[in-house]
Amino acid sequence: MKKTTLISVCAGLALASTLASAQAVRGVSANAKANAVPTTKMAPLEHPSTAVRRQLAEQRGLTHSVARMWSEALLDSIRHDLARPTVHARNLYHTSAAMWDAWAAFDAQADQVFHIEKMEAADAEAARNEAISYAMYRLLRHRFMLSPAAPFAFPEYDALMSDLGYDTSYTDTQAATPAALGNRIAQTIIDYGLNDGSNEQLGYANLIYEPINPPLLPEFPGNPDLLDPNRWQPLALEFFVDQSGNPIPTGYPDALSPEWGLVAPFSLNENDLEIKQREGFDWYVWHNPGNPPYLNGEGDARYKWGNEMVVLWSAHLDPSDGVMIDISPASFGNSPLPTVEDEQDYYKWIEGGDWSPGHDINPVTGLPYEPQIVPRGDFGRILAEFWADGPDSETPPGHWFSILHYVSDHPEHENRFMGQGPILDPLEYDVKSYLVLGGGMHDIAIASWSVKGYHDYIRPVSAIRHMCDLGQCSDPEGPSYHPQGINLVEGYIEVVTAESTAAGERHEHLAGNEGKVAIMAWKGPDFIDDPDNDVAGVDWILAENWWPYQRPSFVTPPFPGYVSGHSTYSRGAAEIMTLLTGSQFFPGGMGEFEAPMNEFLVFEDGPSMDITLQWATYQDASDQTSMSRIWGGIHPPADDIPGRHMGAAIGPEAFTEARRYFNGLKSCPADFNPDGAVNFYDVGFYIQTYLNNDTLADMNGDLQLNALDVMDFLTSYTNGCP
Repeated sequence: MKKTTLISVCAGLALASTLASAQAVRGVSANAKANAVPTTKMAPLEHPSTAVRRQLAEQRGLTHSVARMWSEALLDSIRHDLARPTVHARNLYHTSAAMWDAWAAFDAQADQVFHIEKMEAADAEAARNEAISYAMYRLLRHRFMLSPAAPFAFPEYDALMSDLGYDTSYTDTQAATPAALGNRIAQTIIDYGLNDGSNEQLGYANLIYEPINPPLLPEFPGNPDLLDPNRWQPLALEFFVDQSGNPIPTGYPDALSPEWGLVAPFSLNENDLEIKQREGFDWYVWHNPGNPPYLNGEGDARYKWGNEMVVLWSAHLDPSDGVMIDISPASFGNSPLPTVEDEQDYYKWIEGGDWSPGHDINPVTGLPYEPQIVPRGDFGRILAEFWADGPDSETPPGHWFSILHYVSDHPEHENRFMGQGPILDPLEYDVKSYLVLGGGMHDIAIASWSVKGYHDYIRPVSAIRHMCDLGQCSDPEGPSYHPQGINLVEGYIEVVTAESTAAGERHEHLAGNEGKVAIMAWKGPDFIDDPDNDVAGVDWILAENWWPYQRPSFVTPPFPGYVSGHSTYSRGAAEIMTLLTGSQFFPGGMGEFEAPMNEFLVFEDGPSMDITLQWATYQDASDQTSMSRIWGGIHPPADDIPGRHMGAAIGPEAFTEARRYFNGLKSCPADFNPDGAVNFYDVGFYIQTYLNNDTLADMNGDLQLNALDVMDFLTSYTNGCP
């Protein structure tokens, strides 16, 4: 290794330190620019046959890499598996790392994540395809071996290997061949996964977590057994009735991954971690946003306000109410990231939506966005279902892989990393984009579920039923008063009285329930006999019978609420997509997804007209994801905004970590040239990186650029490369 002279080191130190002192401490950011490409609509290539899927791609003029084919096979497997967003974020990361390690084995400069081994080949492209395929085949068969997806997935893996011309019976891990290398990569990651804190060997079972509250039986009125209104409550959808007529829960799912903070991350570091104590156990909490609001505690008013908003937005879920809104980017989107202090200004509490001003023009076409006027009830229902990512879906992290594929398939999309430099071949672009997105989704799963596990926060279906069981808290002199009850909102949340149940009055159909709280809300699954033709609609119902806008076999996710995983995943993915493409805008200035009339919705009929979801930017899509969880009755606002801020921090953090692997900076942190050697040129490159406010210059991983980073660079510079 060539060493620089002492003079060079001193000169670099003096110059870099001078620059560090001249610059104020600043956060890491990235600039964005638009790509001039035409608009297309989202059309995922979903088909059980890999050969047919390839034909569909070719019909659209697309040539997919081997990595893309295996990514699609993984997404198919996730759709047929249990809805486990943490587990599948980990699968997306580990498979992405496997494909990257196979690609990087044939690149002298790039660093590998799990399996460190270089190999030479006369035909590097063919060798990479082969190594990637064997690594993915072995790893996917291991990960989905006990999955309900296996009967579907295993034949798909076999078919893809056959289609690519590879022998599935080849299991050698000793030979100096690309296939054996792929098998070694898979085995390395399999071994790693059995010791990464996920408890994979025991089916990802919880080791210490136990819920405080007994389960809620949503098919029965109210929430009579809740012990702590600030802690999560499981749901029991199966029960038997004893001789006295009491429903007895017979089973409910364990909370998903409340101990996920123990899982080994991709880019998270000690700056992001707090170790908290609760009930005699250590809880590893990453990017902790602090406490949520508590009923009858700090944040009582905010707790009530947020859950009341969930009720108010439930009243929007009827397309026949006559309310029409513009959902085009001209009216939705372009919102700055709100803070918790902005919460009550940010959301439109009564009418729904947020403070976003929309976009004046499409920056790619230079023309205004065309309005799209639709029933608000259809928009809320479509958002709730499109972003639900529950059963039979790719789950939230996989959904953003599908969006990545949509962007990559755009007819004029160019594979320029960060929107700059040369056009990369499809395989290189795919393996790099998968590692940045997979690593980010994995770290977001760890961070958001570590917060969920530690704070163990209640969901709206439990909180709303509980507060309404207690009564109203608005009028101490009025009927059914309780200080921990819900606030009354005229026309939306009211107490049933003799006057309101009189003939012809609004609560007439609730007669006999005087003194209970009624809400104007989506009526729920009891009003849907035929999902292909029935619409439940909105009306006055007893609050004790309120349901989220979800399928009755699901109701609400089986894990604590705070923070919203959807908000965290989506904001982090939006940040990554912006950095990856070099533009905050979708190709052509707009991403689109069609929801056909009377075909898109699953558990009731709708929408009532053809509707196209539209987003100008990735962050606009992320913001709609967050709002969808409120319309769906899954999260109050308190879960949302802190999650967005976590995603906004973790996404760029993961992106920068991936770039270190791409540039060889993991093994040689001072080689900013990069040429495999440390010399005076690296000082100049580091200075330029620092002055450009580039996250790569953040040497200590604290998301700040300051003199400490300069000193860390110079320490690495002095140490040289291994």
